This record gives sequence, structure tokens and C-alpha cells, in this order.
Amino acid sequence: MRDDRVAYVPRLLRALVRADELWLVMLAAAVGCAAGLLVGAMSHATLLAHRLLFAAPGIGRISGLGAIAPARAILVPTLGGLLLGLLGVWVTRRVPGRPVDPIEANALHGGRMSIRDSAIVAVQTVLSNSVGASVGLEAGFTQIGAATGSRLGRMFRVRREDLRLLVGCGAAGAIGAAFDAPLAGAFYAFELVIGTYSLANLAPVAAASVSAIGVAHLLHSTVPGVSVVLPAALRMDDYLPIATLGIVAALLGVGLMYCVTLAEMLFRRSGLPVWMRPAIGGLVVGLLALASPSVMSSGHWAMRVALEHAMPTGQVLALLVMKALASSVSIGAGFRGGLFFASLYLGVLTGAAFGGGLALISATPLSAELCALVGMSAMAVAVVGAPMTMVFLALEMTGSLPLTAAVLVASVISSLTVRRTFGYSFATWRFHLRGESIRSAVDIGWIRTLTVGRMMRHDVKTLCQDTTVQAARRAYPLGSGQRIVLVDQAGRYVGLVLVPELYAESALPDETLARFAQYRDQMLTPQMNLREAIARFEQAESDALVVVDSAEGRQVRGMLTEQHALRRYSEELDRSRRELAGEKGPSA
Repeated sequence: MRDDRVAYVPRLLRALVRADELWLVMLAAAVGCAAGLLVGAMSHATLLAHRLLFAAPGIGRISGLGAIAPARAILVPTLGGLLLGLLGVWVTRRVPGRPVDPIEANALHGGRMSIRDSAIVAVQTVLSNSVGASVGLEAGFTQIGAATGSRLGRMFRVRREDLRLLVGCGAAGAIGAAFDAPLAGAFYAFELVIGTYSLANLAPVAAASVSAIGVAHLLHSTVPGVSVVLPAALRMDDYLPIATLGIVAALLGVGLMYCVTLAEMLFRRSGLPVWMRPAIGGLVVGLLALASPSVMSSGHWAMRVALEHAMPTGQVLALLVMKALASSVSIGAGFRGGLFFASLYLGVLTGAAFGGGLALISATPLSAELCALVGMSAMAVAVVGAPMTMVFLALEMTGSLPLTAAVLVASVISSLTVRRTFGYSFATWRFHLRGESIRSAVDIGWIRTLTVGRMMRHDVKTLCQDTTVQAARRAYPLGSGQRIVLVDQAGRYVGLVLVPELYAESALPDETLARFAQYRDQMLTPQMNLREAIARFEQAESDALVVVDSAEGRQVRGMLTEQHALRRYSEELDRSRRELAGEKGPSA
């Protein structure tokens, strides 16, 4: 990750934020205000683009339209994809490297994000959504909001745990402003970006979410709530189909994630230039939009239409397939965006189709609106991996407690199903495909930064492997040490000799030490992290190993004991435990 240059604020202000929790809450509120401002600007920019490019009436929500002019439906996504592809090539050449997203930043980099990289992601996301690609804006919202929190935190030189918290505050503000839902925004941060909930983190995250929503209201960028009729209460036998719907939505969510991966693989193997792939993806989305414009953009307004107007089950299933295909092709082709918004619409369609099928076989079926909202939440949990976020979002959207209970059941079932069958959310699945072992935003960066080179002893004496036992006994009297490091004439590591073995009756004085060498190929290198070192100790079944410059060079650099490595590991785990519990440690 590239590190932007940061101008620090005056020392007095930095000291206030580090010393007083109240000032940290105020800084979090400022992060929320900035996130709300950015979300409003991005939302208005995309709606303006929809009005200009697609001649969309009103405020410019294209996914809720009945039809779009065929020429616009095909040309705008195709040419827009071509522009995005060329922009991507230019960015790759001018700004090499890969942007770090909020989950990865908090898990591996202590909350450090590049504001420049994040701004590029935000611009690419706005462009992708503006030309009708079937992607949501939430990836850009959270990226730029979290990066703003990271930048402000670094300006104030806050502690590592506080910097991670401010990254979460930026994401909370972004999601809260996007949905006009402060609780959903806060728990999005807790579940996905911070990685845990604690009382100490509640005030800053809540302040950021509420502040962002206040700014969004001032900018008139919030989306009006949906109007649905829901049952006043649920019967006990209603929870069986609700749980079944949770399983169905989870399996479809897993299928959607596989489809995105398959689309990416097909585009990579197609032989098409990278800059041309978004144009092909845009053409596919445009052709699908000829059948229904609901496949375009994030699908937020299409979700409202599906909730407020009943549709035949056959039509619902057709829209479900087309939207899933459009989203998979859009992301696979290289458009920037996320699946959060798309998963909400797909979940509504899943729930509506499930409710339609249930009405055919049950004398007392669930209402279509209830099934649609439960399906929405369960599908989003499967894709995004945030059950409590969806529970609170359903509550804030409708104010219905019976629905909230149903959503809680379906979300838990969906989460369990995905964990047992797949094991990843969409974000962590992408990390897995890149080879990163990240399952959440819980801070594991210390494992990678705590290297063998930082822990090893440098004062290691060596002996040549041709040294005789008698000479070694003079240099190492019994009780003076435990191990001797052997090297060859070129100084390359040969093995370890245990000093007590030199005093055994079978050890002849004229023998060379080479005969007693152990652990000849069991070595550590300075670049190994703590976890790799502990695994090497277990593999070698040794309580100490030599550190060499590389497996090829084998020049001795130091030694590390298993006891010291485990002690450092225990210390870092205890520090992480205290952070998760909200306990403040010493200044970092």
C-alpha cells in the first residue's frame, strides 16, 4: 500500500484527541460529516448522469423505469465501459499498485489507507454506475469514507486502535447516509470494518453515523422510505418457511459469488485486452436492459417497485436471472462497484418468488411483502456477511417488530448456511482468490509485521564443521551453552550441535563436529512472520533454530528460540484481547 504524505495538525490538538475520549468522539463526528458530504456528492453525480445519458425523468432513477430508448440502453453502457477501460489502463500506468479497501486496511495495515487510491476507486465507481453498469455505489461510498477517517486519524497521529476505529467510523457514516439508517450504518462498521463491537467504540461510531445522515439530509441525498403493508404479528408456524427462505437466499447468494468469479475467469481467458472488457460487459448489460431497465445501476429503485407492486412469479424469476447475470458480467468485466445494493434487489426478487410458490402449496401463506423483505435481508447477509446490519436496516426501513424478528431468524440461518457451505462473504472471498488469509477486519497485521528479523538474537558465535570435538570442548565447557552453530569454509550454515552430545562417551576427541550436526535444512529467514516461525518450530521439533539470510545463501544472521517467539505471540494476543474489550493500552 502506498503511503500518502500527511500534514499533521498542531501538537496541542493531537494531544487532546489522544488524551480525552470526548475529543475522539468529536473527531469521529467530523469523519461522519465528511462521509455524508461525499456520499451526497457521489449520489447526485450519478443521478445527474442518469438524467443526461439516459434521459431519465424526475430525479434520474433508471432502474425503476418501464423502458429506456434502445439506442441509449446499448450505447451508453458500451461506450461508458470503453471509457472506463481506457481510464483503468491510464491509472495503472500512472498510479501502480492496488488500492487497499477498509477491511484489508484494518486487518493488515492498522487502518492506513491511501486517500488518492480511494478517490480513484470512488471516481471509477461513480462512472460505472453512471453508465448503467449493474453495480452498487456502496463500494465507493465506504472506500472514500473510510479513507477520510484514515487520513484524519493520521493527521492527528492517533493510536493504532483508534485509527482502525476511525476507518470504521468513515464506513459507518457512508452506509448510514446511503440508507438513511444510523443503526445499520453503525453495525456495518462493527461487523465488517472494525471486526467487533465494544462499548468503548459505540460513541464514536454512533456519532459518525448520525452526523453523516444529518449532512445527507441537508444535501437532500437520502432515499425516501418504502411503503409496504406488513402483518401485525407472526404465528409460530410462520417461522419454518421463514427459515427455509433464509436457506434458499443463502444458497443463491453463494451461487451469485461463484458466478462473479466465473465471469472474471471467462473475461481473463477470452484474450480480450483489459481496456476492452468493460465495453463488452456494458454491451451485455445494455442488451439485458432492452428487456427490463431494472437490471441497470444498483437496482435501488427497482427494489422499491418490486416491494410496492406485485408481479407474476414468472416475471419475478426472469428478473432475478437477468439481474444476477448483469451484476456478474458487470463486475467480471471490470466495472467498479459492489454487490450490496444488488443483493438487496436480488433478495427482494428471491423472496417474492418464494412467496409466490408458497401461496400455491399453503393454505395460510406468508404475505408477499414480508417474504420480499425477509429475502432481501437474507440474501444481503449471504453476500455481505453482516446479519445485525440487515436486522437493523429492516427495522429502520419499516418500523415493524414482527418483520424484525423474522429477519433475525432468516439472517442467522443464512449466515450459518453460508459459513457451513462456503465460508466467505463477497469481500473475504475476493481476498481468498488473491491468496490473502483474511476472514474479517480483526487486526492481524501485527502477525505480519512481527518478523523473525525483529525478534532474533544477533550475537551468535559459529564454529567450522571441521573443528574437532576436543577443540570444541575447550571452547564450550560443559554447562557454558546448549548449542553450537556450524558453518562450512564459506560461512554457510551446516547445522546445530548440542553441547552435551560432545561430552558423551561415544564422542571421540579427534572426530569433527560435522558428524553431530542436526537440523541441517531447518532454518528461519528474517522475513518470516511470527506465525510462520512458530509453524517451522513445530515442524522441526526444535526449541531453537538458526536464522539465515536466505535458503540459498545460508549465511548466519542470528538465532531465535521457540520460547521467545511464543512469549511475543502471547503478548500480542493479550494486547489484541484488550483492544477488543475496549481497554486502552499505552500510547502507540
